[in-house]
Amino acid sequence: MIQTIVAYTKEIDDIETAVQEILAQLPMQGGLRQNTVGILACHYEFVYSGVVAALQKALPFDTLGAISPSQATPDVAETLMLTLMVLTSDDVSFRTSCSDSLLGAPAEAVAAAYAKAALPGQKPALILPFAAFLPQNSGDEYVAVLSKASGGAPVFGTLAVDDTSTFEHSLTVYRGEHHRDKMALLLMYGDVKPIFYIATISKDKIFDRAALITKSNGHILEEVNGRPLAEFFESFGLAQASETSYALSSIPFMLDYGDDTPLVAKVFIAMNEEHHGIFAGHMPEGSTMYMGVFDHDDVLATSGEAMRTAVQALQNASGALVYSCVSRFMTLGTNDLAELTLAKDILGPKLPFMMAYSGGEICPTLVRGETATNRFHNDSFVLCIF
Repeated sequence: MIQTIVAYTKEIDDIETAVQEILAQLPMQGGLRQNTVGILACHYEFVYSGVVAALQKALPFDTLGAISPSQATPDVAETLMLTLMVLTSDDVSFRTSCSDSLLGAPAEAVAAAYAKAALPGQKPALILPFAAFLPQNSGDEYVAVLSKASGGAPVFGTLAVDDTSTFEHSLTVYRGEHHRDKMALLLMYGDVKPIFYIATISKDKIFDRAALITKSNGHILEEVNGRPLAEFFESFGLAQASETSYALSSIPFMLDYGDDTPLVAKVFIAMNEEHHGIFAGHMPEGSTMYMGVFDHDDVLATSGEAMRTAVQALQNASGALVYSCVSRFMTLGTNDLAELTLAKDILGPKLPFMMAYSGGEICPTLVRGETATNRFHNDSFVLCIF
């Protein structure tokens, strides 16, 4: 069994005060069990001010996680905050590692990080990756490597994201150090039975005009319905918008893999010099693509439905980890704390949780027996109860 404790601080500049605020919320004197780890989410200012490094020095266990512009706990929903979710257990073990650079050969780096953390001959009950946001890489590649290396263990995690227009501070954090091009990795072994929930957009927000992906190269989409992608965008009046990076971030591209798993949302990033579309995840040939549209009310409706469903099904849960795509955050406009506040109101009274925003969500769409169908998502809300 895992005991979960969630702590937070809003203090950025006074390092000693920030660390003491976190420590005061944790059972440090004899309250921690044999195995402990900390999952961290924070605004990047907490990294540059030195709070993250100082906090790690003050703790007797590893911390790892990712930058997020805003977070929520059972007590508060806020920007400019650092949140630490502490997991402690006598019968669940936690193994951590950090990859080499994900630039150049990401698959090899992720595989090596997994091998460094893994217990030989044992399958993890849950894998939590925290990767830097690198537009030139595909999150699907990370997921594929971890799924293969682990023999199909469930993978749940996030890509770091910040609140700048260039995402230049989308850092991962591992043992107090921050990285712009690496993945921090947590493997759990033992009596952990995670349950997953996913929300994207309502069915009536998905256009009924389907397109078959006929030519692609990983996360580069070249043709749909046998025609150049640029012509497809032009038919929807989106040709001009597609030339501007992230201009279509509020339009989820829903993929049907044709394998009886739920639709998965992908986000369009930009057109390259060849007028092919760069997406944040793989766009496999033979899959069917639908376009949808976000709006403020639908973000809250779909997230709320997922959380209420999860709460109704709670049985002996220890805690919950939640990530929501930054595109959902942006869609909320001036009401940008609404989804976080909703999580505080629905999940907060029931169990310890941490929610943060994400540059790409990793979550299984299906778990059969001991094998998970892990997917990389965009524009999505994902929830793991453990």
